[in-house]
Amino acid sequence: MFYSFSMVFPARAQQGRVKLNKDTVNKLNEVVVKENRLQLPFSKQNRNIWIMDREKVLGLPARSVAELLSYISGVDVRQRGPGGVQADISIDGGTFDQSLVLINGFKVSDPQTGHNMMNLPISINDIDHIEVLRGSASRVYGINALTGAINIVTRNAQQTGLSANVFAGSSFKDNISGDTYYNYGLQATGNLVSKTAQHLFSASQEAGNGYRYNTAFNNQKVYYQGKFAAGKTDVIDVLAGYTHNNFGANAFYSAPGDKEAEETVKTALASVSYTAKLGQNWIMVPRISFRNNTDDYLYIKQTPDKFHNHHQTNVFDAELNNNIQTDIGVFGLGLEARSERINSTNLGKRNRNNAGLFAEYKFEPLIHLQINLGAYINYNSDYGWQSFPGLDLGYNFYGNWRVFANVGTGQRLPTYTDLYYKGPTNIGNDQLKPEKSRYAEAGVKFNNENFTMNASYFVRRIDNFIDWVKNIQTDPWQPQNFSRVNTNGLTFSTDYTRKLEGQVLNHIRIGIAYTNLDPSFKKTSATANFSRYALESLRNQLSSTISGEFYQLFSLTLTSRYNERINYKDYMTMDARIAFKQKHYSLYAEGANLFNIQYIEAGAVPMPGSWFTTGLKTSF
Repeated sequence: MFYSFSMVFPARAQQGRVKLNKDTVNKLNEVVVKENRLQLPFSKQNRNIWIMDREKVLGLPARSVAELLSYISGVDVRQRGPGGVQADISIDGGTFDQSLVLINGFKVSDPQTGHNMMNLPISINDIDHIEVLRGSASRVYGINALTGAINIVTRNAQQTGLSANVFAGSSFKDNISGDTYYNYGLQATGNLVSKTAQHLFSASQEAGNGYRYNTAFNNQKVYYQGKFAAGKTDVIDVLAGYTHNNFGANAFYSAPGDKEAEETVKTALASVSYTAKLGQNWIMVPRISFRNNTDDYLYIKQTPDKFHNHHQTNVFDAELNNNIQTDIGVFGLGLEARSERINSTNLGKRNRNNAGLFAEYKFEPLIHLQINLGAYINYNSDYGWQSFPGLDLGYNFYGNWRVFANVGTGQRLPTYTDLYYKGPTNIGNDQLKPEKSRYAEAGVKFNNENFTMNASYFVRRIDNFIDWVKNIQTDPWQPQNFSRVNTNGLTFSTDYTRKLEGQVLNHIRIGIAYTNLDPSFKKTSATANFSRYALESLRNQLSSTISGEFYQLFSLTLTSRYNERINYKDYMTMDARIAFKQKHYSLYAEGANLFNIQYIEAGAVPMPGSWFTTGLKTSF
């Protein structure tokens, strides 16, 4: 069975307040995708949305959120080291600035650079499920969802208790000093649950001496999530988190000159929302949020006064979302105001403001036919007014089969790094225009309690594509609205799971996903001969996962991933995880890149070969 968890808020009051029930176990088809206005079960979605549920999250051989995402079709994870030390995330051949990342609908995008977007305060155990929406999604999430959006939904506290996870790993290779490369980690979570409040608090520490010269890292995370009853029907949601990430950045951005580079990224975020039921058919959800990011980069750590970049970014966001049900359909209405400010030794002191208006409408003109349409109207203080419409429709036939089609548009604003960076090998361009996309897709889905399948074909056009380019090799890189990028894509994902009655094999789950992309580039700048990011686009991706439970004691997961990018050598890796489970504890061992394949995901950074981890999880 596919499983995930969702919070239930019955209308019945207890002592004048809504009672917060414990999470209930639902089939995947019943999971409501956490869009901010119109919310539909996974089985009724008319977009290419894929959900990684909690069962799979906990069963995969992954130590970080970035590594989890690498198992989702179409998501291209370009790490600069294991464990998610620094990772760029893109969807369907886009760049790392063109995808939007959210936590419970809260946007965590960074206006300084997309390199910092995955500096998240959550650990794997905090996650309930991950939703990946592929395609231009400005109608749903606003600006910067040019190629898609990734919404990480954290779990609600289910019952009072404590849990912990301690692990250690190594490649069993030695560095130049003769010391063996290693890492270790400790994660702890506490839950406190009452009839009218739920609290989850987690903290983690992870460190290691790297996997090659100057790649040691040390990071800490703390995260809090609370849910409170307010009156008979209303609920207050609170989240807050902080992460401190320090790492050696050898060859991360400017190889080979940055061999002695070091970077520290500190991120704090907080959000408060209030779900108010204003009658039987109207739900209003105001939310305010804040994100602070400090990025401190030393080009040569031994001489910190030279080539030292310090950036501090503050983002304030206020939203008002509404869901109104009527006899003619469901209306979703929303307002958003966003302020982005940076104070940087390199980029200067900058600010820009954004205001948006969302309008959506869902209706069913015929039985089994569902249509969603809407638009996002945006005003930006630097780029003026823009409008981004979208439409999707789906038709159910033969019970569990569904054909769907959608069209959408998107926009990506240049980052402050794109606009204002000053350095010996990179120079910004304050004349850049925003990127814009148009997207169309059609496909077929099948869903039942054991089997889920999605197959689709899409076409996407990105105008004003921003790429760092240069005319001759000795020139510095500079971003330009370099080209128009047209991409045709074929996607296929399937997942089968079944509980068995056998005494040996109790449960089996098999997943296969394939993405084929065919990008073409039409140069709109005649002064550039060398491109940095256009030629990193994903072309083919194939992943498979098989897992089973034996004797109700052991679980085994085997995975494989194949990636082919333009201008990069293709590679295939295999990972494994085995666990021995008891009621209050489990012992596990993981092997990443079992066959020691040598490959590169980003820039000139070679990824580690085989890495082995063992750990203990406990709960009380």
